[in-house]
Amino acid sequence: MTDTDKQTFLDTARRVIATEADALSQLANGLGGEFADAVGLLLSVRGRVIVSGMGKSGHIARKIAATFASTGTPAHFVHPAEASHGDLGMMAQGDVALVLSNSGETPELADLVAYTRRFGIPLIGVASRADSTLIKQSDIGLILPRAAEACGTGVVPTSSTTMTLALGDALAVALMEHRRFTPEHFREFHPGGKLGAQLSRVRDLMHDGAALPLISAESPMADVLIEISQKGFGVAGVTDGNGALAGIITDGDLRRHMAGLLDHDAAAVMTAAPQTIAPGALAEEAVAIMNRRKITCLFVVDPDGPGNAIGLLHIHDCLRAGLG
Repeated sequence: MTDTDKQTFLDTARRVIATEADALSQLANGLGGEFADAVGLLLSVRGRVIVSGMGKSGHIARKIAATFASTGTPAHFVHPAEASHGDLGMMAQGDVALVLSNSGETPELADLVAYTRRFGIPLIGVASRADSTLIKQSDIGLILPRAAEACGTGVVPTSSTTMTLALGDALAVALMEHRRFTPEHFREFHPGGKLGAQLSRVRDLMHDGAALPLISAESPMADVLIEISQKGFGVAGVTDGNGALAGIITDGDLRRHMAGLLDHDAAAVMTAAPQTIAPGALAEEAVAIMNRRKITCLFVVDPDGPGNAIGLLHIHDCLRAGLG
């Protein structure tokens, strides 16, 4: 590959991106009351949002449906060709249909559009022609600007699909913000993968109950060593007379008191007022604390409780969950 070839490829890429960026600007500037009406209709839906499209629009429709479903708006994709062979039964009164077609004349959509009209299912159409069949049949029409396709020939869906995808994202985010949809809500729909791990709470990963290495302040160090060994975390929490976490004993504490260690009780060896974390904190926050303080575990204490240790989070738990 020559340097000239490389420059040509870069020039093409920049032209495509600039063309699609211009299309998105036209889309943003052209939005009007119909968009707000569409959001209002989607907010009122008692059933599901049925998203459909054919070809490239179908691929975009699948992504929009997935975005809706993962952000608190029940939705699924219906393939228009399959709809004509039984999948129309996936639509029902109480649903809203969001149908995508750049031309607005895609023949495979005819049965699906007719079904929405027959059974009174509200229809939001997305197309680039206000006089198209899809828009004329729709309760709300969202018109894409007639922006140039980035392919240069005008025949490959590029700018048009980018605008449709962005419009779907705009609808989803508007719905999210109105519903005050939070990252915690998102995790309920997306518990797997890196994002799910990042949104994990300390309570989701911590050890609790009989697994906790806890010892009373007056316990002899021989008992502390047994507790540390049996529980396997390399630490023990020290509780006061009321059961609240008063301190922690780590390997470092043991080394500092090596001389005459077994002559002491837990209170004499412990590090008082240890770093703790709340059960509702993000696990990522716990990892950051452990990395910053160069420690391997944190006791979990409810900030609204009496100060008792209710859990223990180890760095290995976070690493297994994909954090760190």
